Amino acid sequence: MKPIKVGLLGLGTVGSGTFNVLRRNQTEIKGRAGRGIEVAMVCRRNVALAKQIVGDAVPVTADPFEIIRNPEIDIVVETIGGCDLARTLVLEAIAQGKHVVTANKALLAVHGTEIFAAARDKGVMVAFEAAVAGGIPIIKALREGLTANRIEWIAGIINGTTNFILSEMRSKGLDFGTVLKEAQRLGYAEADPTFDVEGVDAAHKLTLMSAIAFGVPVQFDKAHVEGISQLQAADIKYAEQLGYRIKLLGLTRRRDNGIELRVHPTLVPMSRLIANVEGAMNAVVVQGDAVGTTLYYGKGAGAEPTASAVIADLVDITRLHTADPDHRVPHLAFQPDAMSDTPVLAMQEVQTSFYLRLRVADEAGVLSSITAILAESDISIDAVLQRESNEGERQTDLIILTHQTHEGGMNKALARMQGLPTVLAPIVRLRKEELA
Repeated sequence: MKPIKVGLLGLGTVGSGTFNVLRRNQTEIKGRAGRGIEVAMVCRRNVALAKQIVGDAVPVTADPFEIIRNPEIDIVVETIGGCDLARTLVLEAIAQGKHVVTANKALLAVHGTEIFAAARDKGVMVAFEAAVAGGIPIIKALREGLTANRIEWIAGIINGTTNFILSEMRSKGLDFGTVLKEAQRLGYAEADPTFDVEGVDAAHKLTLMSAIAFGVPVQFDKAHVEGISQLQAADIKYAEQLGYRIKLLGLTRRRDNGIELRVHPTLVPMSRLIANVEGAMNAVVVQGDAVGTTLYYGKGAGAEPTASAVIADLVDITRLHTADPDHRVPHLAFQPDAMSDTPVLAMQEVQTSFYLRLRVADEAGVLSSITAILAESDISIDAVLQRESNEGERQTDLIILTHQTHEGGMNKALARMQGLPTVLAPIVRLRKEELA
């Protein structure tokens, strides 16, 4: 059978990894796909550098539209990143009747609704396993493996850079800035790490998983996003003393009145497997009504882990290349006419538990005035930790863990507590999830 022809847009880390794994494992891949999958052309601005990677056997161009308009190419693999040019190229590839494989989570989180609609109209596939959690096959698990389940919630460590930083802060007792510099030196963090450390990258990925899990459109603009740049080593230490680890968690949960979609530093009990995911690794926990709790763990980035996911998509498309489009797996798991308009909840409507750290005067009556405000706000306390002040010191840290409550109610209680004359610094508030 005639091989499937692939055009690679971009030959950086992911593109070169895809080319190398395809070439190295071509026998196994052909055996699984039922026909060969061959790279017919690659695009990179630096043509000379691209030729060093692919040799003389594969044509190289600096013009991406040369690949898209090549009638011999069946599948376009987009690995250039960004949104503007990538969106133009992907939509043009779809218009030309070509299937698309992309690792571009930002593109799909922002423009996914438009791209998936265009693909449905043309009867082509857009596959994006590599866009979430690198080599972990979480998209296939959600779209196919768990299709019998009513997904209740998903919680994920889906950014390796931030997980590496948090792991180093915890194990070495260092502050954020020091560990960030080390992460940059080791290549875990970019020179401009904003997308990673401020939670944007994780929110892109969470948006895609939420859409698949709950059958809603991709709605990145409605996600609540907080990063780790303001996290202090003291809070990591206190959390540990209380039996918790702090992770940058992406969490989406089905509620009666809508869907939670949020990324932020989160206290997770040490007894949970996900709390023990260290370094640059990723992990995703999915709770389904039939299967219960499932955990997916592995490398979330890197040339060959991501290439593994790209090639899995290439094999899927190759198998279904001639299939009736109406009988393929839908892009977001649900058939288009079964998609829901369930709203994404505003953050003040979210229900969660909290960790509070208050710098307070070390004097009688302080704790009772704070607990009175919480009680009046109908917020119950789970645990209290008070650091003993050093000799001669007249202030101390008071740590409070709460039971579950609405974020809006907690915001009002925090404002009242902050106004107390015995509260001497801005209150630190982190969220806590038991993931039970």
